[in-house]
Amino acid sequence: MIRRLRQTYRRLRLGTRLALGLGVLSLVVFAVVGTALTTYMRDYLERQLSDQMKLVQVTQTKDAAAHGTVEGKPYYRWYTAVYEVSGGTAVLREPSDVPADATELAAVAEAQADSGARDVLRTAHLEGEGTYRLRACEVEPGVVLVTAAPMAEIRDTVRQLITVQVVAFALALLSLVAIGRAMLRRGLKPLSDMAHTAHDITSHDLTDSAARLPVRADGRNGGPEVEELRTAFNTMLEHIDDSLAVRTEAEQRLRRFIADASHELRTPLMSVRGYADLFQYAAANTPEERDKHLARLRTEAARMSVLLDDLLLLARLDAAEVETPLRLEDADLVELVFQAADAFRAGRPDHPLTVTAGPAPLRIRLDPLRIRQVLDNLLSNAAVHTPAGTKVCVEVESRSGAAVVRVTDSGPGIPAADKERVFDRFYRVDKARSRGGSGLGLAVARSLVRAHGGTLDLTSEPGSTVFTFSIPSAWTG
Repeated sequence: MIRRLRQTYRRLRLGTRLALGLGVLSLVVFAVVGTALTTYMRDYLERQLSDQMKLVQVTQTKDAAAHGTVEGKPYYRWYTAVYEVSGGTAVLREPSDVPADATELAAVAEAQADSGARDVLRTAHLEGEGTYRLRACEVEPGVVLVTAAPMAEIRDTVRQLITVQVVAFALALLSLVAIGRAMLRRGLKPLSDMAHTAHDITSHDLTDSAARLPVRADGRNGGPEVEELRTAFNTMLEHIDDSLAVRTEAEQRLRRFIADASHELRTPLMSVRGYADLFQYAAANTPEERDKHLARLRTEAARMSVLLDDLLLLARLDAAEVETPLRLEDADLVELVFQAADAFRAGRPDHPLTVTAGPAPLRIRLDPLRIRQVLDNLLSNAAVHTPAGTKVCVEVESRSGAAVVRVTDSGPGIPAADKERVFDRFYRVDKARSRGGSGLGLAVARSLVRAHGGTLDLTSEPGSTVFTFSIPSAWTG
């Protein structure tokens, strides 16, 4: 039974459980207050009755001393008797007004005589009469006056007080529980709203490409604690939104990456397959044709090898926390820039190149091979996407604890819509892919710079495109 009640209680809503707890606490308080009030009222009425009996006996003592007995009742249902006490035995003087069973009156007279006290009070039950308050006092030596007053009115008054308290406390308890439950439900409504919001999240399609949660916990009610919970709840939803957006973006980038990688690998593979077929056919003919197709096979294989090397490098950079692909050493960045400039002039004589650098070496800790790859990629990008005759400039300087390199060309610039995506893998501003390249050069360059603890940024407008990368001079990897 107790287990069943516990299970039922646990299934109740929080507002109902709090209201019941408030009701039980109120019931205990009402019981304590009612008991204390009833006890105080009963004691007060009994003291009042005792004082009244004392005043009555002042007059009755004079009558008993003058006449030997007391004639007449002071109040309805009151009794008065005079006893002569000798040898511990009380003898009633006649005439006296006593009930049929006067044993208790004689007993209290004997008790007064034995104790020698001025007066003795006692509560006793008189057969056929009910509960009475008895008071005995000495009239003269050996003579005791006993007065008996009924306590029925006191008990009726106390009973009525208890009835009034029970009714009033019951109504107050019911009102308190009902109003308290309503107030608790109103106070807990923000929590219910947050629960509904959580249910709405479970019904939201998180596989949507937008990957955004359209629900939030609104409202300003509930107090500071609920407001803190609401703020934390909404912050959690924002975090979930950001995580979903990152996941969706990563999935989309992965899809684009797979599609572009498949396209880029399919082209050289198809070329290799075609040239292999041609080589097989040409092997039966002149050696000149066989050598020509073999050279083309090698060219396509080399192109595919470069693409795979870039993909492998990007994968290793993504997993840099596990295995860094850098081989760091102290090197002169200015010397690396001049080496890259010489190689660019040799391979791109149609693009005038100028280098601006200080006379002193700029030695920092870096991977010379990878930084040279960054420089080559940036210079190659400037040449590929600008017409012949476009000026290219490389500047090197040390600034604010970092080594800064700027590669600038005076070409047509990059459209605003493409600025944010030029560093994406396989992304080309030229959608027709007519300018060659795999679309990985800038992605590899930014990843390599970040692996060195630096940044690679782009600013572009018609007539000027600037790629700026910086590496901390005190970077240790």
